[in-house]
Amino acid sequence: PAFIRTRENRQEFGHIAKSGKMYRRAIANLLADVPDRSKIYRLTSRLNQVKKYDLTSSRGQRKVSVGIASPEGKEALKFFDFNKKATLDAVLKSNYNLDTATNEIIINDFIPQLNLGIPQGATHVELSAAIMNFDFATGQGEVTISNVENLMIDSTATTINLNFSSTPSAAGETYYFMKVAYFQEFNGEQYPLLNGAFNALQIIEII
Repeated sequence: PAFIRTRENRQEFGHIAKSGKMYRRAIANLLADVPDRSKIYRLTSRLNQVKKYDLTSSRGQRKVSVGIASPEGKEALKFFDFNKKATLDAVLKSNYNLDTATNEIIINDFIPQLNLGIPQGATHVELSAAIMNFDFATGQGEVTISNVENLMIDSTATTINLNFSSTPSAAGETYYFMKVAYFQEFNGEQYPLLNGAFNALQIIEII
């Protein structure tokens, strides 16, 4: 009896760790070039916050799937950066407009040289987005990726329009992601800059 709280905490931690693993697997393609090992324990920590908004389950039985259904749970996970070394706010220095009704993201008058935190050696940048429906109760997710805009890093102004040819239909909450990836051109070919060390990926909205 003296260790009942320890057992309850251990049980909930195991559930959170499993939830984080399933979530990362669902977006494995997005994470492939975002090499930050700390994302595993940082996501686990954030999901622990989400779990606390399960206000109906007993001790030891609180679930991420219940917490994320609340507005507070969504806010706890929103704006999570998968690369601590390259957060979206530091990389993308421009306002964007996300329309969840039309599933469009628009960045007006985007000038790479002015509106990016540019790492040394980068010659090109790619901007893209993704939508995922994910159900923490089942661990099932469905991801749709937008068009990819590849731009030379110069002073040319461009309006970026990221949209989707289709949208996920699976159960669960809907997660919107924004991604910025850097490249270096060599002999006419573009190569990921330092294996993606400066690439940013953030959850920008959850509904």
